[in-house]
Amino acid sequence: MSNAMFCYQCQEASKNIGCTVLGVCGKTAEVANLQDLLIYLLKGISFWGTRGRDMGVIHPETDLFVAQTLFTTITNANFDSDRFIEYIREAIDRRETLREEAQIRCEELHGNPCTGTGPDWAGWKPESYEIDALLEKATQVGVMMDKNLDADIRSLRELIVYGLKGMAAYTEHAYVLGKRDSELLYFMQDMLEATTNNDLMPEELTGLVLKTGEMGLRAMALLDKANTEAFGHPEPTQVYLGVRPGPGILVSGHDLLDLDELLQQTQGTGINVYTHCEMLPAQAYPAFKKYEHFAGNYGGSWWGQREEFESFGGPILMTTNCIVKPKDSYINRLFTSGQAGYPGCTHIPDRKPGDQKDFSAIIELAKTCSDPEPLEEKTITTGFAHHTVLEHADAVADAVQSGDIQRFVVMGGCDGRQKTRQYYSDVAEALAEDTVILTAGCAKYRYNKLDLGSINGIPRILDAGQCNDSYSLIRTAQALAEAFEVENVNDLPISYNITWYEQKAVIVLLALLHLGIRKIRVGPTLPAFLSPNVVSVLVKNFDLKPIGSVNEDISAMMAGQ
Repeated sequence: MSNAMFCYQCQEASKNIGCTVLGVCGKTAEVANLQDLLIYLLKGISFWGTRGRDMGVIHPETDLFVAQTLFTTITNANFDSDRFIEYIREAIDRRETLREEAQIRCEELHGNPCTGTGPDWAGWKPESYEIDALLEKATQVGVMMDKNLDADIRSLRELIVYGLKGMAAYTEHAYVLGKRDSELLYFMQDMLEATTNNDLMPEELTGLVLKTGEMGLRAMALLDKANTEAFGHPEPTQVYLGVRPGPGILVSGHDLLDLDELLQQTQGTGINVYTHCEMLPAQAYPAFKKYEHFAGNYGGSWWGQREEFESFGGPILMTTNCIVKPKDSYINRLFTSGQAGYPGCTHIPDRKPGDQKDFSAIIELAKTCSDPEPLEEKTITTGFAHHTVLEHADAVADAVQSGDIQRFVVMGGCDGRQKTRQYYSDVAEALAEDTVILTAGCAKYRYNKLDLGSINGIPRILDAGQCNDSYSLIRTAQALAEAFEVENVNDLPISYNITWYEQKAVIVLLALLHLGIRKIRVGPTLPAFLSPNVVSVLVKNFDLKPIGSVNEDISAMMAGQ
């Protein structure tokens, strides 16, 4: 009997092999298969997009559509079958418009009729858009459908696709804030097209994996510029974890523009606005500090939201990925926005050009809700993005040269539900008092409430922000290399112990590999989509390592191994 689905793109893939009945994330087989079909059709858009571009046929809105819909397939982003059916319909419409114009242009240039629909992904159309018709096709185009495909080629192709998904998320966030880079959009199509090219062997695909990392770094830099130009450079900030009197709205996900517009629309309403999980770093941006009703951070990592959202009592705005199947007790209070979606939740329509999103439904609901129940009473620190660290580069360099700081440990990335992630809490507690942790992403919730003290006024946990802000960790390492006049960042007293969950962490890893950074530990497991031979190549060329025991890993990192 064939599997109902197959997905192994996230760290919690069943048995570290793949989900075949229901996603551990909660994704149904229906949604998983529709996502497979959407990716298949995006490769069809890329077939005509890459060829059309060579002839001057460029559709910017379709180029952006490819990035946006890649984003929708990231783990824990969108669970709504109806939305995916609409994406599939739009993908085919856009592909056909692009194909027709490309063929007309081809005939104009060469004088001969240009006909045909290309390979199946570039020409297939459903008999109808009924769910059964789409699912029939979807079950034929998934990751494992080609039984004869070489395992290493499949692994490298999927590594590229998952890297593109992470890149698409960063690029879409930048585009929302008005920052454009068409080369990123073109590259996504080039790589989707490359994953269909049977002439590309493992060595060539490995080169494209590293190129994906290079372009991923470019996307991170674009988003960093977009965020800081719109909201200022993050500042070291003490964030309150308690609650205030009055009703509240809780904002989760990653989208800072959604937060900004909600803060504007709730001014003077008596409603407090709180951040959750990956929105915590928003507390450090100067642009948001002017809002007196910007109350603090509520709760912790994404996987605890079922209890936290229930106790919050008010409406929750989920701006991007990180949704967990809601409880009935609060599903009517959960709103989605942008690329996020969940059946039974109200989705906020996209903003029209020149206008803000309309959050009035959330605001009106908040007015009828009780005050949030307090979870804890303390503060934590965030806001140590690269701008702040670079401003204090001399002090950091002095602390290293004097021996007060012996090593930096980068422990950025994603958090997750598995109990084995206690490893990261244990590492943080066991590290010597002369080490500093550099972090970004929700992985920090494993240790950011620990009192680890400081070194010469430098906190031992430097939180650069969201997973979207991993670029700050890279810039910090590059700045330290400049300060110590070291040509190779591998010669710095920095160790990398990365925790991954979804595809934004994948593109961060590829960016680090592109930069030639070696001896990266990855956990709590290596990705299921990496074949044994691909793992061997990464180990041989980059000394990539799985995590081991806490004490052994700390000893090795302190020794530069």
